[in-house]
Amino acid sequence: MTLSKTDQPAVLGGPMAVMLDQTAANRWPILSEDDEKAVLRVLRDGDISTHPVIRELEADYREFTGMPFALAHCNGTSALMAAFWGIELKPGDEVLVPSATFWASVLPLVWLGAVPVFCESEPERLGLDPADLERKLSPRTKAIVVVHLWGMPSKMTEILSFARKHGLKIIEDASHAQGALWRGRACGTLGDVSVFSLQGGKLAPAGEGGMLLCRDYETWERAICFGDITRIIELETPARRFAATSFGIKTRIAPVSAAIARNQLARLEANNSKRNANLIYLSAGLEKLGIHTFQGPAHVQRVYFEYLVRLDIETSGLSISQLIRALRAEGCQVGLPRYPLLHQQPFFAEGAFREVMRPAPGADLPDYTSVSLPVTEKANAAMMKLPSFPEAGKELLDQYLHAFEKIFAHAGEIAQQISADDE
Repeated sequence: MTLSKTDQPAVLGGPMAVMLDQTAANRWPILSEDDEKAVLRVLRDGDISTHPVIRELEADYREFTGMPFALAHCNGTSALMAAFWGIELKPGDEVLVPSATFWASVLPLVWLGAVPVFCESEPERLGLDPADLERKLSPRTKAIVVVHLWGMPSKMTEILSFARKHGLKIIEDASHAQGALWRGRACGTLGDVSVFSLQGGKLAPAGEGGMLLCRDYETWERAICFGDITRIIELETPARRFAATSFGIKTRIAPVSAAIARNQLARLEANNSKRNANLIYLSAGLEKLGIHTFQGPAHVQRVYFEYLVRLDIETSGLSISQLIRALRAEGCQVGLPRYPLLHQQPFFAEGAFREVMRPAPGADLPDYTSVSLPVTEKANAAMMKLPSFPEAGKELLDQYLHAFEKIFAHAGEIAQQISADDE
C-alpha cells in the first residue's frame, strides 16, 4: 500500500482512513437460530435448573479436550475457586501467579487463605516468566496458576519442568485459549486442573458459565462437594454425606446457558478459523511497521480472545496514548488493555485482602505494598487493544492498516501536534 504525499493523518486534518461500518465486523457473540432452538428445548422441557443439557455439555468438553473429568459451573470464577479447593490449598500455602490477568485467576484462592505470590510475565508471550518462578519459589509454594493471556499459550516446556521438579500443582486458566494448541496439545489439558470461562465475550460463550476439567477423580469429587448439591447425592463414596449442605457454595450452571454453550463449542473451530485468518493478515502488516503482534513460535497455535499488540515506544516516535489518539481520529476502535495489573490494585496494594484472607495459625498476612514487577509493568504500558474482527472483511482490515501507515509516516508531526494541543 503506497501512501500519497497528500494523504495526511486525520489528527493533522487529513481524511479518516476507516470509513466502513464496523458494527457487524466486530459483533460478538454470534448467536444463530440454532442457539434459539437449543434454548427453546430447555424451556419447553420445563426443567430449567437441572436439565440433562448440563451433563451433555460436560460430555462435549471431555470429548473436546480428552480430559477424563468435567464439571460445569455458573461462571469461570466459581470454577477457579472449585479448582483451588479441589487441589486442597490450605491457609498459608503460596501460589505463584501472574499479575497481568483478570482478577478471577487469583482472588478466589485468597478466600481459602492461600497466598498469591506475584511473578513477572515474560515479554514474548505474556505468560509467567519461568526464571521469575524460580526466584519466587519458597518452601511454602504449593501451586502455579498458568494463564494463556489473550489466547497465547504460555512457555509450558519450562513451566511443566519447573512444576515437576518442585512437586507443584498447575492450575491452568485457559479461559482465553479455547482451541489453542501447544505442541499439538490443547490448552486446557496441560495442568493438573484447568478452567474455561464461558462468559459472553469468550470464544465459546454461554452468557455466563465455566467448565472445570481435571485428570483425577479426587479433584473432581472435591469440586462437586464444594458446590454442586445435585451431584453430591449421586456420589458412591463417603463424600456423599455432604449432600445436604455442600461446603456452603452453589456453583451449578443454568441449563439455558449450558444449551448455548454446547452450540457455541460446536462452532468454535469455524469461528476461530475466521478470526485467526483476519488477525494473522492484520498482524503481517503491523509487524512491518514495527508493531509486535505476539504470533508465537512454530510449535504454538494461538487463538484470539482479544487482540493486543505492543508498540516499540523508543523507535516509533509516539507514546501509546498519542498513537491511540491518532488512531481514534482515523476511526479505529482502539484502547488500552482492559485488565489493570493486579499487584497494583487496592485489593492488594492497600491491604483490602486482609478483610477476607485468614492466615495460617501463627503466620503473618503478606504485605503487597512493595511488590514491583518492572518487566510486566513496562510491557503493559506499551500495550494497545484492537478489535478481534470476528466477522471482518479484508477491506476493513486494509483501512486499519492504512491508518497505521499514515500515522507512522507522520509520527514526528503527530507527536509535536498532540504535545502542543495538551499544553
